[in-house]
Amino acid sequence: VHRLITYIFVYEDLISLACGAVIIWYFAGSFEKNVGTVKHCILTATFSVLSALLYLLLEPLVSRLLEVGDAKGFMPVAFATLGVSTTRSRVKRTLFFGCRVPVVLVPWLGLCIAWFVPHSSLLGNLCGLLVGEAYGLGYCFCLDFPESVGSKLDRVFPFTLLKRIPGLKYIPGSLAERRASENSKINPVPGTYPTQSYHCPSPLALPASQHPSAQSQGF
Repeated sequence: VHRLITYIFVYEDLISLACGAVIIWYFAGSFEKNVGTVKHCILTATFSVLSALLYLLLEPLVSRLLEVGDAKGFMPVAFATLGVSTTRSRVKRTLFFGCRVPVVLVPWLGLCIAWFVPHSSLLGNLCGLLVGEAYGLGYCFCLDFPESVGSKLDRVFPFTLLKRIPGLKYIPGSLAERRASENSKINPVPGTYPTQSYHCPSPLALPASQHPSAQSQGF
């Protein structure tokens, strides 16, 4: 049973490990910024289990037609998070390798590219994407919990320990706290930026023979 989660940490060689590290940094990092660290950890375990169960359900059927590789690495969970992000995105079209395509097609195009990643399972990635699409469309609403629960979990173990780890960026579960932390970075404290004084040259003196009204017009 433990392999339903631990398979996401299994890599065959350094190339697949490097690809997994890039995927975790890009997809999981952006997903964590949107939902918070608590929800990200819980959904990572949930997506891992659901993707593995769906893989075990479909593997006997697909193996009769195609050669099926073992599901390994973080890529199935990454496709699940990508499916959630694209189904809930308000953007209609985006750039994909220089071409503007509908956002809903991005994970399916990425699925074709992931086919060429060493030791990646096409069926495992497909299962992860289907789980993410189902969650993003609201079919797995039982997995959602309010932000108040996430804020309470921020103050319990082991999430309190994660906040103390140096170099680790912890994302709060409350949307208001996430926006406050972003605004604190966008709006720095007065005096943190160096100032520069500019010299404004005085206006040229007008000839004394001109009429005052002409001087005001000239100025």
